[in-house]
Amino acid sequence: MTNETVAASPPAVGSETQSSSPDTESDVRQFVIFVCGSEVFGVDMAPVQEIIRVPEVVRVPLGPDTLLGLANLRGKVLPIISLRRLFGFDERDNDDASRALVIDLGQPLGFVVDRVSSVVAVEPDQIEDVSGLSTTVNTEMLSGLLKNVGGFEMVMVMDFQRLIGLELTEIDQLEVASAASAASLGQESGSATEDDDATQDELQLVSFQVAEQEYAIPIEHTQEIVQLPEHIVKVPRAESHVLGLMNLRNRLLPLVSLRCLLELPPRTADEHSRIVVVRLGTVTVGLVMDSVNEVLRVPTSAVEPMPTLLAASGNLQEITEICRLGEGGKRLVSVISIRNLFRHSSIQEALDSLNTMQESDSTERNGKDGQRDDEEQVVVFRLDKEEFGVPIASVQEIVRVPDELTHVPKAPAFVEGVINLRGSVLPVIDQRRRLGLPTVERNDRQRIMVFLLDGVRIGFIVDVVAEVLKIPHAAIEPAPQLSAEQAQLITRVANMQKQKRLIQLLDPTHLIAREQRQELASLADRAEAAPPTV
Repeated sequence: MTNETVAASPPAVGSETQSSSPDTESDVRQFVIFVCGSEVFGVDMAPVQEIIRVPEVVRVPLGPDTLLGLANLRGKVLPIISLRRLFGFDERDNDDASRALVIDLGQPLGFVVDRVSSVVAVEPDQIEDVSGLSTTVNTEMLSGLLKNVGGFEMVMVMDFQRLIGLELTEIDQLEVASAASAASLGQESGSATEDDDATQDELQLVSFQVAEQEYAIPIEHTQEIVQLPEHIVKVPRAESHVLGLMNLRNRLLPLVSLRCLLELPPRTADEHSRIVVVRLGTVTVGLVMDSVNEVLRVPTSAVEPMPTLLAASGNLQEITEICRLGEGGKRLVSVISIRNLFRHSSIQEALDSLNTMQESDSTERNGKDGQRDDEEQVVVFRLDKEEFGVPIASVQEIVRVPDELTHVPKAPAFVEGVINLRGSVLPVIDQRRRLGLPTVERNDRQRIMVFLLDGVRIGFIVDVVAEVLKIPHAAIEPAPQLSAEQAQLITRVANMQKQKRLIQLLDPTHLIAREQRQELASLADRAEAAPPTV
């Protein structure tokens, strides 16, 4: 999946844009002019990272309809989006003129266009307002209009950030997770200095709720945001702040309740509860909170230090700043200092518990199966042309698909049927249907992969089980956040550049919803109690 980069350097500026005044020259903006359907568009050059030929893609189940798939761009996973689909234009095959504009919108996204015409320099007086413009494209997606540039009488300027908010709302709503994933990768672009200059007067914060109060953490300390696991390993004789340890992608993560840490009343976790994984240096801790709100960009003028008297007192020592937002500054957001937080005794206790458990477990893990700590073992299976993987420990067994599946009356619609697996009734689900892919006729290559989810054994039909593969941790990165359901199920991508493979790694706990597991447990009980009918 290699891509040829198309040079996007601006052309020499002719007499119509040349100026002897440096002040006038500094106002000149550069735009990439491109064509999609019968319309001509422009985009400000600043967020355009590069222009590439349309790459081969790996399709993503449960993603937005406008998403063509994922591509490998020099070792990084890049979502590829069809502008024709976004605009509702007729579908057409890509050709030699088709290009993908790689635009950084918090996470890099590739937008496929019919062709790129040119890169032009535009004077401020050539940019007009779009009010009153009649076009097939929603004018809310536009930020301006260029007149008589690049050989075109009229060029519509696309606002891709607004486009994402209007047409790809699921990507926009997952900005928190995307930004946190980017922070966890420690990605730095060649334009980092320019970015720093642009944002030096603002703070980027991940905001969240605890006991109906709003708090925030600087995004540079936020590694990722995950749901509470079904199982948490309790730490003996630990303080109430320390909830225990969880397994996050084969690494133990200590969990601390932020409610208890701030001496707030305890509360049972629910579907809104989240774990914000924070990092200071090489140390990582999971903070459990009621819910996560959004990523805030706060001007430094709206931030003031915590009053000295309050900052010195008990449960407020971790809060170093207050943001006053909204009309009249009525929305107060307390900014937590990660450095101060990590000095707290309960955080230290959680880290000590982790170290103790890792030391006692290291000898056993290193010699048990010969698997190294820096790699992960997964079972790879295929659906259509795409490859998926699940942790080998999550797969109980793999069996052939019988000639006929037995149907149970009043079974849920998502169940293909049941089979008798060594005296036990096993509900079977077609993984293609689960992921919204077209179904195919049964064949000899198909297999049933058996998982144990919440004590319920469930089988999933896949096209073929390919191999058991050891993947280095260095090749695994967070999956792009493209829809709410996809973000839960497909959490990571194994980007194996030398083999030209992108393997989407599934979280088995999200293969089927919790309430549906209860239906399957009831189905199995009914099937065992009464002989099913074929």
